[in-house]
Amino acid sequence: MDQSFMKEKPILSLVLRMSLPMVISMLVNSLYNIVDSIFVAQVSENAMTALSLVFPLQNLANAVGIGFGVGINAAVAYYLGAGNERAANRSATVGLILSLVHGVILAALCAALIQPFLSLFTQSQPVIDYGLEYFYTVIAFSPVLTASMALEKILQATGKMKTTMFCMAIGAIVNIILDPLFISGAGFIPAMGVFGAALATGIGQTISLLSYVVVFIKIKIPVRFRLERNCGEKICRRLYFVGIPASLNLALPSFMITALNAILSAYAEANVLILGAYYKLQTFIYFTVSGIVQGIRPLAGYNMGAGRRDRVIKIFKVTLVLSLVVMAVGTLLCLAIPSQLMGLFTQSGQTTEAGAMALRIISAGFIVSALSVVISGLFEGLGKGMPSLVISLLRYVAIIPIALFLSLVCGAIGVWNAFWVTEIISAAVSLILLRSYFFRQRNED
Repeated sequence: MDQSFMKEKPILSLVLRMSLPMVISMLVNSLYNIVDSIFVAQVSENAMTALSLVFPLQNLANAVGIGFGVGINAAVAYYLGAGNERAANRSATVGLILSLVHGVILAALCAALIQPFLSLFTQSQPVIDYGLEYFYTVIAFSPVLTASMALEKILQATGKMKTTMFCMAIGAIVNIILDPLFISGAGFIPAMGVFGAALATGIGQTISLLSYVVVFIKIKIPVRFRLERNCGEKICRRLYFVGIPASLNLALPSFMITALNAILSAYAEANVLILGAYYKLQTFIYFTVSGIVQGIRPLAGYNMGAGRRDRVIKIFKVTLVLSLVVMAVGTLLCLAIPSQLMGLFTQSGQTTEAGAMALRIISAGFIVSALSVVISGLFEGLGKGMPSLVISLLRYVAIIPIALFLSLVCGAIGVWNAFWVTEIISAAVSLILLRSYFFRQRNED
C-alpha cells in the first residue's frame, strides 16, 4: 500500500487528517476517565480517594503499554518511509510479542506491590479496601491493555488513524455505558461499587483489543506479522531505544503523583483527592494535545526516513499552533468555572473551594507546557528517545523538589504553584534541545 501521501500532502491538511481521529478517540477516553471518577465519587469520598491513591500504579501499566507502543510506531513508520517492508514487518511482530510479555510481568509485579504501596499514604482501612478491590481487577487486564496498545501503534504507523479512532472509541464507549450499570446496579445487575468500575474498564479494554484483531484479519494493512527464527537484535534495540524512554516519559507522572501525595497528605487527606481530581480533569486538555502529537509521530518518522527534514519542521510548527489553542481553551475553563469542575468529584464545600483555587493556580502553566509536550512527542516520532526523556524528567521529577520547597514556604498552595514554575523551566530547555538537534542535522548535511 502507498504511504507517499505522508510526504506529499499539504502540511496543515495532513496534520489534521492524521490527528483529528486520534483527538476524537482521546477525548472519548478522557470522558471515560471523568465519568468513571464521577460515579465512583458517588459511592463515597473514601472511594474517590482510593482511586486517586492507586492511580500511580495503574498509570505505570498504561505507561509501559503505550510507551513501548511508541517504540513500535517509530520503528514501523521509519522503515516504511525508507521502503524496507521486511524490517517493518519484523518490528511489528517482535513488538507485539514483547508487549504481551510486558503485560504479564506488570500484572504480577503491581499486584504484589499495591497493598504496601497504599499503606504508605493512608491508615484508613476503608480507603485501603476500596483501593485493593479496584486495583486487583484492573491490573488483571494488563496483557489485554499492552497488546491493544501495540496493535494501535502499528496501525497508526501506517496512517490508519480513523481505524484506531474507532477501535479505541468503541472500548471507551462500552466502558462509559457499563460504569453506571456496574457501579450502581440496574435491573438484574447488582450494584458492585468500585469493583464494578474496574470490571467495566477491563471489559472496555477487551472490546478494543478484539476490534484491533478483527481489523488486522479483515482489512489490508501494509504491515504483516511474520515470525522468523532470527527476529533481529537490531530491531529489538530500536524498539527499546525509543520504547524505554517513552515508557519512562509516561511513567514519570506516577512517580510525581506519588511524591506529591506524600507532601500533600501531610497537610490534609483532602489534598490527595484534589490532586486526583485535577489529573482526571486535565486529561481532557492534555489528551487532546496528545491526540495531535500521536497523529504527527508517524508523519515525523516517515518524512525523516524519506529525507524530508523541511517537512518535519513545518509539521512541528503547525502542531505547536494547534496545541497552543487547546491549552488556551483549557486555561479559560479552569479560570472561569473551577468550582463547578471540582464539584463533580466531591460533595464537600470546603474541598470544592480548595480544589477550585488549585485549578486556578495550576492552569497558569498550561499554555507554556504546549512547547515541551509537542517537542517531546516530535523527538519520539524521530526515534530520539533520550531528548524526550530529558524533557519529561524536567516536567515530572524537577517539580518534586520545587513543590517540597514551596510547600515549606506556603503550605499546600506551594505544591500547586510548583506546576507552572516547572512548566516554564521545561519549555525553555525543550527549545534548546530542539534547536540543538536541527543544528546538528544541518551540519551533518
